[in-house]
Amino acid sequence: MTQPTRTRHHTGEPPEDVVLGVDTHKDTHVVAVTTTTGAMLDTRSFPTTQEGYRQLLAWARAFGQLQRAGVECTGSYGAALTRYLHSEGITVIEVNQPDKATRRRRGKTDAIDAAAAAQAVLSGRATANAKTSDGPVEAIRMFKMAKGSAIKSRSQAINQLKAVLVSADPALRESLTGLSNPKLIRRCSELEAVDGIGPAAAARHTLRLLARRIQHLTEEINGLTARITTAIAARAPRILEHYGVGPDTAAALLIAAGDNPQRMGSEASFAALCGVSPVEASSGKTQRRRLNRGGDRQANSALYTIVLARLRWDTRTRDYVKRRISEGKTRREAIRCLKRYIAREIYQTITREPR
Repeated sequence: MTQPTRTRHHTGEPPEDVVLGVDTHKDTHVVAVTTTTGAMLDTRSFPTTQEGYRQLLAWARAFGQLQRAGVECTGSYGAALTRYLHSEGITVIEVNQPDKATRRRRGKTDAIDAAAAAQAVLSGRATANAKTSDGPVEAIRMFKMAKGSAIKSRSQAINQLKAVLVSADPALRESLTGLSNPKLIRRCSELEAVDGIGPAAAARHTLRLLARRIQHLTEEINGLTARITTAIAARAPRILEHYGVGPDTAAALLIAAGDNPQRMGSEASFAALCGVSPVEASSGKTQRRRLNRGGDRQANSALYTIVLARLRWDTRTRDYVKRRISEGKTRREAIRCLKRYIAREIYQTITREPR
């Protein structure tokens, strides 16, 4: 722990309100305490341990009444600290890194970044409450991350299996030609192990190993899908009742909203978070809106997947797109409108579910 850069002299007066700013790192967090008028009181570094978090909070509260904290990287390096501060009744505000112009003007140190985080809260530049990450949605996020890597590994293994089969012995290749992927993988997993170091024996052994790896990854993916569905049912069971919404798309939308969706305040905020809110692009006599290319791109992709499912199977959705195109909108703009409406439906379902 570093020594304080400035000493705070305590008096018998009532404690004043203070704001905490945190620049997060893997092994240490650098924190700064400021008054509500922006005066810097002190900065210090604490380890990213449970005891370090307790020392950090006790040190900050010694300067006055602490109710707000601005924390960088609340979804990664600052996630554990965010959960701890929430459990202690501190409102955590998510702070973005200072822009490059400010850094060029003021310089770059951990203490400066921590002070900038506190200033962002005081100035109102940072207003979004951080995700609590302490409920079913956090479990969904971890399950989805593991499932994504398993799917990627399975696809890689399938491609390798087919590449090996292309150059395999003609007799072996002909015996496996024309099979669907499930049958091909099952047949390859049943190949007998052959001793030898020749190309034919190596091909049979490699096909057998890859096929069994694919089967294991498939079991892992199915198990994670079941866990994701169970977690979704615990948080928002009615979300799967929406047309075109499956476990993967529901998981992406719930992860974007977090365990505390009320932090967004309105469905318009959720739409902006998903990147489906219209953005003004008017100039002169041209009055138009363009697509929003910001926000959570995985949530945006999930809404697009739902739209594609409805366009394929739902007659009302197809009629809506035809009507909007006849009114002068492009197909992309009509789909943007559909994603906006679906975001409204999802937000209402998420916020109305009992915690």
